[in-house]
This record gives sequence, structure tokens and C-alpha cells, in this order.
Amino acid sequence: MPIQPVISNNSPLVGLMGINLLSLLQELYTEVWIPRKVEQEFLKKEPIVRRKVLENVPWIKTVDLTDPQTAEAYVGLDEGEAEALALAVEHDARLILLDEKKGRQRAKEIGLTVEGTLGVLLEAKEEGLIVAIKPLLIQLRANGIRMSDSLINKVLQKAGEID
Repeated sequence: MPIQPVISNNSPLVGLMGINLLSLLQELYTEVWIPRKVEQEFLKKEPIVRRKVLENVPWIKTVDLTDPQTAEAYVGLDEGEAEALALAVEHDARLILLDEKKGRQRAKEIGLTVEGTLGVLLEAKEEGLIVAIKPLLIQLRANGIRMSDSLINKVLQKAGEID
């Protein structure tokens, strides 16, 4: 039976890298695939630092689409999101990691299972890999990751950190 990979877009990688928890992806999913456009997007800022990051996490693999034109079906999304969706469909992914609302909606419309950075943190807490989410949310916000107060409250409730 072929592997059902976990595919990631750029924002979960950037978010988790910024709080030094990229390792959660390996602990939860063993291996994560990113399409070429996501790799390029990831390397746009701080290319030397981020290239070194990718070199030190061999369980994040850049995988090319069999047919790059399949990403064209996802009009209205950025190139990285479009390729992530196309790669997920092409390889019957068990999960796609996306934070952007439009990409998440499109992924759900085509029947993909979607999780975001905050979902990864919730899963990590459930698995006992992290103790608390609240300090990580504060750190994510300090790093420029936008999250509404209502989303933060919802996540903290699910994590059992507020009533």
C-alpha cells in the first residue's frame, strides 16, 4: 500500500520554526512533504538560515509534482498553496497543513483532511509532546503570526487551558 503522506504549506513551517518546534512535525507525522513552490517560498526570507534549517531536518522532503500543471486547477490561491493541494491530491495525503483560510476552505471542498499550526500544537499537547499551548501562542504572535483573540480562546479551551 502506498504511503499516505502529510503535506505542508509554508506558514506552518515558518510558525513552528519560529518557536523552535519544527521537530513536532517529525514526532507527530514521521515525515512531511513540501512541494517545490513551498520550498522556494520558505527560502525567500533568510535563505542561508532557512536552507540550513531544511538541511538539518531531513524528514521534511521536497517532492515535485508529477504534472506541475495540476496546480493550475487551484485558481485564486498562491503558488505554494496550489502546489500543496495538488501534491496532496496526487498522493492521496492523509493530512495537509495549511493556515490560510482560502486554502483551508478549498482543501476541505476537495475532501482533504486539513490542520493548521494551532492544530499541530493541540495534537502535540494531546500526545504529551508539549506541556502548554498558551506560551507558544504568545510567542507565535510576537513572531508576527496573526491570530484572532477568538481563535486563541477556542484553542486554549480545546487544550483545557481556560474554561
